[in-house]
Amino acid sequence: MLVIQVKEGDNIERALKKYKRKFERTKTLRELRARKTYTKPCVGNRDARRKAIYVETLKRLADGE
Repeated sequence: MLVIQVKEGDNIERALKKYKRKFERTKTLRELRARKTYTKPCVGNRDARRKAIYVETLKRLADGE
């Protein structure tokens, strides 16, 4: 459960903005979407490997190789 400290005199929009930001940082929504469908471990490993390769190529391009 998320708890937001609201100061006396703060408007509701600011409190909602704080709540949304905190909710996004906890990655709750991402976890819920990931739990909706089952991915086999081999598919998950394949995706992780592809992401690692992609990140590595970005790093190499940034370094100028």
